[in-house]
Amino acid sequence: MSEQVVVIGAVALGPKAACRFKRISPDSKVIMLDRDKRISYGGCGIPFYVSGEVSELKALQETSFHTLRSPEYFKELKGVDTRVETEVTAIDRKAKTVTARHLPTGKEETIPYDKLVIATGASPRKLPIPGIDLPGVHAVNNLDAAEGIKNAVIAGNVGTVAIIGSGFIGLEMAVAFADMWGLEVHVIEIFDQILPGANSPVLSRMAQKHMEEKGVVFHMGDQVKAIEGDGKVQRVITDKLTIDCDMVIASVGVIPNDQLAKDCGLEVSERGGIIVDEHMCTSDPNIFAGGDCVLVKNLITKQPMFLPMGSMANRQGRVIGDNLAGIKSSFKGVVGSWCVHLFEMSCSGTGLTLAGAKRAGLDAFSVQVTAPDRAHFYPERGAMSLEIVVENGTRRVLGLQGYGVNGDAVVAKVNSMAAILPYSPTILDISNLEMAYSPPFASAMDILNALANVADNVAQGRCKTVNALEFGDLWANDKGDTYILDCRDKIEAEDMVAKFPERWHNFTQKQIIAGGNPIPTDKRIVVLCSSGARSYESLLHLTQLGFKDVCFLEGGMAGAEVAGLEF
Repeated sequence: MSEQVVVIGAVALGPKAACRFKRISPDSKVIMLDRDKRISYGGCGIPFYVSGEVSELKALQETSFHTLRSPEYFKELKGVDTRVETEVTAIDRKAKTVTARHLPTGKEETIPYDKLVIATGASPRKLPIPGIDLPGVHAVNNLDAAEGIKNAVIAGNVGTVAIIGSGFIGLEMAVAFADMWGLEVHVIEIFDQILPGANSPVLSRMAQKHMEEKGVVFHMGDQVKAIEGDGKVQRVITDKLTIDCDMVIASVGVIPNDQLAKDCGLEVSERGGIIVDEHMCTSDPNIFAGGDCVLVKNLITKQPMFLPMGSMANRQGRVIGDNLAGIKSSFKGVVGSWCVHLFEMSCSGTGLTLAGAKRAGLDAFSVQVTAPDRAHFYPERGAMSLEIVVENGTRRVLGLQGYGVNGDAVVAKVNSMAAILPYSPTILDISNLEMAYSPPFASAMDILNALANVADNVAQGRCKTVNALEFGDLWANDKGDTYILDCRDKIEAEDMVAKFPERWHNFTQKQIIAGGNPIPTDKRIVVLCSSGARSYESLLHLTQLGFKDVCFLEGGMAGAEVAGLEF
């Protein structure tokens, strides 16, 4: 049956839903409206345009065969009547119409619909501080913003940039400014770690250390109080210091654009976001919504969550297109997967962090390993650190975060976990997870399998661990009640023993097995080696010898070094 479908929003979800529906129902009419002039672009590519890795802005609007996704493209090739610079100001659900205003002329039009799609996206969160509207303060929210930022840098008007927020976009912009343009970059973060809420503290510290080595300056635990300048931005004032700068990037998250839905009486969360079911249908059966303006189901906690991701919006767009055409299609929910490339290293994750699990009321623990991402004998290998989050009792895996030099390898491990997390895998499932193997790609005992084995040992009470940050605290605050036992070979440990003869003790794994070593029984013993394998086995032998309070360093000295521990 021929219908008229109106789509509000033409960036990610809108075009996908419109084109999918039109392919299935070619006799129907589709009208797509967007308030901006540039539409259907890859917003996640903006930092790479600023960095110069993407040379032209229009590339973010082009198809894979280099056709610009313009209104003419959608009209002529997709059969979708696309109108830009047109803002929808109201939805009349009873009359089944939308009121649209053409922004350049102010002309209003009432457009009827049989079915409606709301794809209004999200807007940058605006800090309620003085100076936030000064020239030179930018949000990274559309192509116009991207063009303005890059033009200012090209013009030579920017020497120092202050970035407020250390989420994905904030860090990618920091890399763009520091790497390509050689600018002085300061990142200001109110929390005590970068990638807050997404990554584990240990892996975040690894990424921060790498970025610091590349020249990025971090101000952690700092709250921005004001932005000042005479006609343009000149400085950022925090609760701890003043940073002179020529540009400010405000990247403190986004909020869903749900006002249209709220105004017409659709069900909207009190905390923001349109409520939809698994078919992406709102509380009105004739209105669908998706992308950054809706809440989705977290498949681990079973609770609604806000997850503004372009990849998710595209998948939801196809689901909506199916349902508009009468094909029952479902979007069950998400586990929350992400990745970010930072200079020469990459971070990625899926599911819950340990802190996220605890916020959700789950009794959980985490363990971390650092190991080669290829076979240990393969010459072109790099270090990879993975942290797994597990629910106590059920042994259900709740999440995985990773960090490493070869980003594709890290993301491959995270994607493997993301694929099975919706099915509530246990440690045993991951321990026996089948992974493709060849020395140029992985170890025979894949790092995911090894990680699960460590988690199993912890869950079974066979051992206790400390992570790199906990070890750093122990070292800094030791009151003489901790005994550091390095079980590496003499040649590996001699530098640390020479540097700290009273605090760093070396008995090799062979010596520990043989017994008879002057190791105190009245102190907490922290055993460490290069990666954790020898220290775990040494811990077992110490336990057999009667030592009670023994733990080993997760990831060994390799993990500690990547995390930036200084002794």
